Amino acid sequence: MTIKLSLEALEVIDAIARKGSFAAAAESLYKVPSALTYTVRKLEEDLGVNLFNRSGHRATLTEAGAELLNEGRNLLSAASELESRVKRVASGVETDLTIAVSDLFDITIIYPVLDRFYAQKFGTRIKVLREVFGGSWDALISGRADISLGAAGDPPSGGGYTTKAIGTIEFYYAVAPHHPLASLPEPLQNVDIMRYRAVSAADTSRNLPPRTSGILSGQDVLTVPDMKAKLDAQIAGLGVGYLPRKLAEKHAECGELIIKRVAEPKPVAATFLAWCSKGGKAQQWLIKELQQLNFNDVLL
Repeated sequence: MTIKLSLEALEVIDAIARKGSFAAAAESLYKVPSALTYTVRKLEEDLGVNLFNRSGHRATLTEAGAELLNEGRNLLSAASELESRVKRVASGVETDLTIAVSDLFDITIIYPVLDRFYAQKFGTRIKVLREVFGGSWDALISGRADISLGAAGDPPSGGGYTTKAIGTIEFYYAVAPHHPLASLPEPLQNVDIMRYRAVSAADTSRNLPPRTSGILSGQDVLTVPDMKAKLDAQIAGLGVGYLPRKLAEKHAECGELIIKRVAEPKPVAATFLAWCSKGGKAQQWLIKELQQLNFNDVLL
């Protein structure tokens, strides 16, 4: 099938419609009116339709012409964006960047950074993912993300990425006030804990082996989408488990949870900012800004 439309022809029709005459359109495009007349007549012949009503003094579009222009402007806009994106790639600026944010962090921490990023006029499209447990590492290793914020635990083996430790997360064991474990003496023993259902946030890893934490062998498990859902489930008494210290303390202060000491506490977890080593100018700008954040203030 031969394409009869061209971007040049669409630009001509757009100019005529905006300026109201072939002469004014030709001036705006730095062409002679006869060149525009030829372009329009050639397109009308190729399509077998009249695009302009030439009965009056002003060039007006026919119904078919209006439809062509309406859709044609979308094509012109897309072509312009494509041209800009190609130029950005050639200059070392990424067309797209994806940031994976751990569910242990308040996602709004990056919004002020993104606001400043857009002010730089990179033209890069940003996508933000929410990842759980090993999913923060998996997103980076698999290429689903270019930057991973708050990835917890030991980095996976392999190369191609850079890491910076940004802090540690301490976990407290928390139960609802009406849960049977709330009244047991401390420290809670594993033999008592395993009698009751644990709540676990589902690891979002697709390629790396899923990670679990704080689950005893043989213990019943309620799996929920993320840390916020895990918190809500534990407040509801559907199960028990570890929560980030700040989150557990906040809800213990208002009486929704009780923090319990356990015989075998969960170790403190290191968290990282990690990124693909071969990033372009837009990613480099983001990494520099993200490293300035105080991550301890935005842990859940």
